[in-house]
Amino acid sequence: MIKLGVLISGSGTNLQAIIDAIAAGKLDAEVAVVISSRPDAYGLVRAQEAGIQTIALSRDVYTNTDTANMAIATELTRAGCDYVVMAGYMRMVTEPILAAFPDRVINLHPALLPSFKGAHAIQDAFDAGVKVTGVTVHFANAEYDKGPIIAQRPVVVDEDDTLDSLEAKIHAVEHVLYPETLQLVAEGRVKVGIDRKVHIS
Repeated sequence: MIKLGVLISGSGTNLQAIIDAIAAGKLDAEVAVVISSRPDAYGLVRAQEAGIQTIALSRDVYTNTDTANMAIATELTRAGCDYVVMAGYMRMVTEPILAAFPDRVINLHPALLPSFKGAHAIQDAFDAGVKVTGVTVHFANAEYDKGPIIAQRPVVVDEDDTLDSLEAKIHAVEHVLYPETLQLVAEGRVKVGIDRKVHIS
């Protein structure tokens, strides 16, 4: 079993998918702590209802990003986390966390990287008129949305899709792909090679 520290900023639907997968016996993990960049994030309620320790940070803490990340790394280490899982976390993860958890910080991106990096990936893909977009799970590194890719799954953009319907399709895939990928990690099957690519046994 692996211990996860989950970082959130919002409603925490991907956190809920992880909690549900653990409860269903589909993910051999424990969420040791949930840390939110916003005190009013609904994901904190989800965590508390599941009996998970929560920590809410105020905006003032992020005045200095590295100082904030140092405090987060300390809490994740204190909770005994093996991996850090970003689930709708809208702040930069920098050196203090990356150094404490090398190749152990996992992020979810709502597009097929390396296309459509950044915070508006679904909108950007929709506006570009692509016919296929998708979801990427990757290790985070110092370069935004450029870490080694662990898993991807396509989502077809249908002719009658709106931005809202495309977002719903993307999120539905996220809620399946993220727990599945974390289970591969829990099984020890995910390694970053010397070529800096992920290899799955």
